[in-house]
Amino acid sequence: MPVQHSESPAPARTIAVIGGGPAGLMAAETLRAAGLQVDLYDAKGSVGRKFLIAGKGGMNLTHSDPFDVFVTRYRERRDEVAAWLRDFDADALRAWARGLGVETFVGTSGRVFPTDLKAAPLLRGWVKRLREQGVRFHVQHRWRGWTDEGALRFEAPDGDVVARHDATVLAMGGGSWPELGSDGRWVESLEAKGIAIAPLQPSNCGFDIGWSEHLATRFAGEPLKPVVAHWIDEHGMPHQRQGECVVTTTGIEGSLVYALSPMLRDAIARDGHATLVLDLLPGRDEDELVRRLGKPRGSRSLGEHLRREAGVSGVRVALLHEVLDKTALADTLRIARTLKRFPFRLQRPRPIGEAISSAGGVPIEALDQRLMLRTLPGTFAAGEMLDWEAPTGGYLLTACFASGRRAALGVIDWLANRRA
Repeated sequence: MPVQHSESPAPARTIAVIGGGPAGLMAAETLRAAGLQVDLYDAKGSVGRKFLIAGKGGMNLTHSDPFDVFVTRYRERRDEVAAWLRDFDADALRAWARGLGVETFVGTSGRVFPTDLKAAPLLRGWVKRLREQGVRFHVQHRWRGWTDEGALRFEAPDGDVVARHDATVLAMGGGSWPELGSDGRWVESLEAKGIAIAPLQPSNCGFDIGWSEHLATRFAGEPLKPVVAHWIDEHGMPHQRQGECVVTTTGIEGSLVYALSPMLRDAIARDGHATLVLDLLPGRDEDELVRRLGKPRGSRSLGEHLRREAGVSGVRVALLHEVLDKTALADTLRIARTLKRFPFRLQRPRPIGEAISSAGGVPIEALDQRLMLRTLPGTFAAGEMLDWEAPTGGYLLTACFASGRRAALGVIDWLANRRA
């Protein structure tokens, strides 16, 4: 009688996901759903730290913009990011949150928030579900590149750890908020593999102006709202956008400034400075301002005259003194024009460690459509590690989620093709 031989089942494929932010967690979830073993490594003692801080003032998860408008927020990378979002867009993200028991709503600005406005319940529920699904978490494991044999190397509390996996997803963030884990220390390891990394730069950041001591000490923290920014794009087309900003000790920041920060940062790099032109009195007619300010002021101070006739006081008066000399302050037309077209001369962006996000990183061209590094088969990258940027308002988070999912699907496809 012939001996029967039974085939041993193929060993389960194991995937390393390095980085526990939204991109890494979404990659882990997608991989695990496909039946792959997942080890998730993070340099900090817990995952999602930047995600939690981003939601501290109200978790802005995504945005309700129509898709064709949504993708324009990614500037020159719109086509690449649009490909990720076609598989996992804002609606899909809201449905995913609902699956974790987190309902969302659209605010007056079009931004989408969890109903409780908090990030912590969503993150706790997500991590709990991932653990239950079998994702293995390894915290306090800082990635230090590869060994000579190609294994992953980590610094851990008990010494170096070497791990081998069938594929790797890198999702370690950019260079902003380094104390929360995204410190850009991965750049050296990838450059050692011959990958040309675009320099990490601040995005969604404030800018230095160099105020007088009077304005810096007395008016730092004062909001300017609403204001309207005016600018000319690279094609010579005029644009304007209403929003809010805040005077800081060193310059200016806030949502409107963040939205324009790539353009302003690039202008500084090109010209040594940039000028942000803001209408400090939107809705007020310049000719009417000239007429009202032209009234005799008698013994009233300029500040009192501005307050009575134009409703201009506080930080706006202080700003006029920053850019107009005594002769100009006696010229009604100059004052009115300056209030309607105030020139904020920006010297430099604030350091990357203070920025909300970063630009630069792994060039999209270094990746295939699956987000696999062309020169490192089996190694994928996602999230803010990649060279794209977006304004706040939910656009950053949505693309991080979507890129994590795209990279995970890329791993699945790559493994399937290798098996075949």
